[in-house]
Amino acid sequence: MQITDIKIRKLFDDEAPMKAIVSVTFDHQLALHDIKVIYAKEKFFVVMPSKKNPDNTYRDIAHPISSDFRRMMEEEILSAYHKAVEEAKSNTENEETT
Repeated sequence: MQITDIKIRKLFDDEAPMKAIVSVTFDHQLALHDIKVIYAKEKFFVVMPSKKNPDNTYRDIAHPISSDFRRMMEEEILSAYHKAVEEAKSNTENEETT
Protein backbone atom coordinates (compact mmCIF):
# COMPACT_ATOMS: atom_id res chain seq x y z
CA MET A 1 0.00 0.00 0.00
CA GLN A 2 1.39 3.37 -1.05
CA ILE A 3 0.53 6.86 0.09
CA THR A 4 -0.54 8.66 -3.06
CA ASP A 5 -1.57 12.00 -1.56
CA ILE A 6 -1.20 13.95 1.66
CA LYS A 7 -3.29 17.07 2.25
CA ILE A 8 -2.58 19.37 5.16
CA ARG A 9 -6.17 20.42 5.92
CA LYS A 10 -5.39 22.92 8.63
CA LEU A 11 -2.23 24.38 10.16
CA PHE A 12 -2.20 25.74 13.71
CA ASP A 13 0.48 28.30 14.49
CA ASP A 14 -0.23 28.92 18.14
CA GLU A 15 1.49 27.40 21.15
CA ALA A 16 -0.96 24.50 21.48
CA PRO A 17 0.41 20.97 20.96
CA MET A 18 -1.81 20.24 17.92
CA LYS A 19 -0.02 21.62 14.85
CA ALA A 20 -2.04 20.28 11.91
CA ILE A 21 -4.94 18.16 10.72
CA VAL A 22 -4.10 15.93 7.78
CA SER A 23 -5.82 13.67 5.24
CA VAL A 24 -3.93 10.81 3.59
CA THR A 25 -4.92 8.90 0.44
CA PHE A 26 -3.70 5.35 -0.16
CA ASP A 27 -3.35 3.86 -3.66
CA HIS A 28 -5.74 6.53 -5.05
CA GLN A 29 -8.48 4.38 -3.46
CA LEU A 30 -8.86 5.09 0.26
CA ALA A 31 -8.78 8.38 2.17
CA LEU A 32 -8.10 8.63 5.89
CA HIS A 33 -9.10 11.96 7.44
CA ASP A 34 -8.49 13.72 10.76
CA ILE A 35 -4.94 12.55 11.36
CA LYS A 36 -3.31 14.98 13.79
CA VAL A 37 0.26 16.28 13.91
CA ILE A 38 1.22 16.92 17.54
CA TYR A 39 4.30 18.56 19.04
CA ALA A 40 4.94 17.59 22.65
CA LYS A 41 7.99 16.83 24.76
CA GLU A 42 10.30 18.32 22.11
CA LYS A 43 9.07 15.87 19.46
CA PHE A 44 6.62 15.77 16.54
CA PHE A 45 4.39 12.73 16.20
CA VAL A 46 1.22 11.62 14.42
CA VAL A 47 -2.06 10.66 16.09
CA MET A 48 -4.59 8.56 14.22
CA PRO A 49 -8.29 9.49 14.08
CA SER A 50 -10.04 8.50 17.29
CA LYS A 51 -13.42 8.46 18.97
CA LYS A 52 -14.12 9.46 22.56
CA ASN A 53 -15.72 6.67 24.58
CA PRO A 54 -18.39 7.26 27.27
CA ASP A 55 -15.71 6.71 29.96
CA ASN A 56 -13.65 9.63 28.51
CA THR A 57 -10.99 7.37 27.02
CA TYR A 58 -10.16 7.44 23.30
CA ARG A 59 -10.17 4.59 20.79
CA ASP A 60 -8.49 4.73 17.38
CA ILE A 61 -10.94 4.51 14.50
CA ALA A 62 -8.18 3.41 12.13
CA HIS A 63 -4.49 2.76 12.68
CA PRO A 64 -1.48 1.02 11.12
CA ILE A 65 -0.99 -2.60 12.16
CA SER A 66 2.76 -2.88 11.70
CA SER A 67 5.42 -0.64 13.20
CA ASP A 68 7.14 -0.39 9.79
CA PHE A 69 4.00 0.96 8.13
CA ARG A 70 3.39 3.37 11.04
CA ARG A 71 6.97 4.66 10.73
CA MET A 72 6.59 5.14 6.96
CA MET A 73 3.29 6.99 7.44
CA GLU A 74 4.73 9.23 10.16
CA GLU A 75 7.80 10.08 8.08
CA GLU A 76 5.73 11.03 5.02
CA ILE A 77 3.10 12.95 7.00
CA LEU A 78 5.69 14.89 9.01
CA SER A 79 7.65 15.66 5.85
CA ALA A 80 4.50 17.06 4.21
CA TYR A 81 3.72 19.02 7.38
CA HIS A 82 7.18 20.63 7.53
CA LYS A 83 6.96 21.48 3.82
CA ALA A 84 3.56 23.12 4.36
CA VAL A 85 4.92 25.14 7.29
CA GLU A 86 7.85 26.37 5.17
CA GLU A 87 5.50 27.29 2.31
CA ALA A 88 3.23 29.19 4.72
CA LYS A 89 6.24 31.09 6.13
CA SER A 90 7.46 31.89 2.63
CA ASN A 91 4.01 33.14 1.60
CA THR A 92 3.81 35.33 4.70
CA GLU A 93 7.26 36.79 4.05
CA ASN A 94 6.37 37.48 0.41
CA GLU A 95 3.17 39.26 1.46
CA GLU A 96 5.11 41.41 3.93
CA THR A 97 7.61 42.56 1.27
CA THR A 98 4.97 43.58 -1.27
